Amino acid sequence: MSNLENPKNWRFTWEAQSHSPNLRLFLFDSQAKPSVQCRNLEVQLNLSHSHLLVSWLKEGEKEEVSLRVPVPRVLIDSEAPVSFRALDDHIEVKLVLLLPVDHPIVSSFDLMLDSSENGYNAPSLDAVKPLVMDTDLKSLSSMEGVHFYCRKCSTRLTKSPLRNFVEMPSIDWREVADNWFGGCCCSFGGISEKLVTRFANSYRCAKGVCLLNFTTILLFKDDLAAFKLYNGTHEYQPRPDFSSDSGLSEDMLSSQEGTNDLCEKLSSIHLKDNSVSTSVLVTKEKASGNEFFSALPLSDFSETETSVRGCCVHTADHIQNHFDEGSQHSVPETCPVDQNTSQLLANQKLFLNGFLGNVFMAKSYNLSMDIDWMEFVCPNCLSLLGAYPFHNGAAPIDGGVRLFKCYVSTSSSAGGSGDLFRKYSLERMFTNQLVENAKDELSFRTLVRDFKTKSPLLQIVLLNPNSWCCSGYCLDTTSAAESILKLDLLPIIKVIFSDCHETSASQPRVHEDWITRNVADVVCMFARQVDELIQSLSSAKDILPPSYNFLQGLPLSSLQR
Repeated sequence: MSNLENPKNWRFTWEAQSHSPNLRLFLFDSQAKPSVQCRNLEVQLNLSHSHLLVSWLKEGEKEEVSLRVPVPRVLIDSEAPVSFRALDDHIEVKLVLLLPVDHPIVSSFDLMLDSSENGYNAPSLDAVKPLVMDTDLKSLSSMEGVHFYCRKCSTRLTKSPLRNFVEMPSIDWREVADNWFGGCCCSFGGISEKLVTRFANSYRCAKGVCLLNFTTILLFKDDLAAFKLYNGTHEYQPRPDFSSDSGLSEDMLSSQEGTNDLCEKLSSIHLKDNSVSTSVLVTKEKASGNEFFSALPLSDFSETETSVRGCCVHTADHIQNHFDEGSQHSVPETCPVDQNTSQLLANQKLFLNGFLGNVFMAKSYNLSMDIDWMEFVCPNCLSLLGAYPFHNGAAPIDGGVRLFKCYVSTSSSAGGSGDLFRKYSLERMFTNQLVENAKDELSFRTLVRDFKTKSPLLQIVLLNPNSWCCSGYCLDTTSAAESILKLDLLPIIKVIFSDCHETSASQPRVHEDWITRNVADVVCMFARQVDELIQSLSSAKDILPPSYNFLQGLPLSSLQR
């Protein structure tokens, strides 16, 4: 049997666009030239068996070649004619739909069929379901306790089951506060600045608490069974007798004079961000016989931090009156000594002009020069699991480790019905973030840089965020009708991309000019993640015939949404 006759050498790809009642089929073989070799081309639609029969006569012969192509589950207009043509490198077939593939009626119809056949939570349906953070929060909170595992080797990452799950607040804290209350320190009693401090405090990592956002989960480092810092030289294991994340010495905390020394040391802490210096004022109070600390950032009152030309300046008398009147501040006024609230708040001050939220795909202007992000890897297989921030040290600044949902699971059987994160993949998370950034920034061009070196890794241009696609290999006519696959169109985005590894290292100006000329968005990711994305983009080119592999001199590809 020649290549032209063998159906397994023929690949099919169904493609549809949102809001368009058309379904297009690409049928191709790398060794065939249909415009010459496929004479008397005929296409017959068999809706009862959900397949398309494609046949033709071989060049110079009377022998007929027939292929069967499975048809995806869509609403096809059976009365509309089927149009087809043979081109140089593929056969193209067009079907007319009753409704576009993303119409709410079609979606509801598919959902009912899926639920009746497989159950709503079947893993086979995860590729069609959108990634929704609210669903994760409800599912995790409804469980009695959740362990997290490495998706690659199933190593358990947590010491004990976690039961407290909280959604991360919005990262647009400063813009929202200033829009509502103004940026001046005297606007509504400085409420905007107090909200900023409260926001930073809401990101505090606490033992037994898991913070969630769309792409990551934030765990306290001592909740991890093995906290391994991957920098090529050393690793850190949490000691059972020292759980504080303050960076203060263990001897100071255990000494009899630690309480007095703590107040003195914390009051002298200074955090420098460029030319700005912020101090934390700590006072000691007594409540119910126990000593607590009241943390009051001087940035709320210092001229350097909050005052502008012509703005009011808080004086030391105001600070004294604050304590004399016993008024409450936006941050928790009291905290046990061993929690070191003041030091934690001081560490969080590094984030205020930096980045707190989505480290999976961080926008360059949200990154702080004072904070470095390190890879957090599996202690067993060393595969990437997430990241943690540090500043002049090895341990995380806030004691927290961000785990990427695409690399962890909630079950030892990754991808099974008990894994709540089974629908997450690097490709889908990247795609959703890319589309979201395009909506926010009104830019469809993105440059991805290396988190560590800031060198360019990938240029990507979003062409169409609302496409649908499925692909596979054809069947012969002798196969049983029952063996035809049940196909579902999956949501994808269409992109063109450029692998910056293939360009000359002496061309940084070219990338900068491209960013400026196209008003491109700039994000940062870890190099191994970008390499995986480039592999996905390169392999996705093969689902279309060669004439559709390039556009404007750049590779044309797709990613699952």
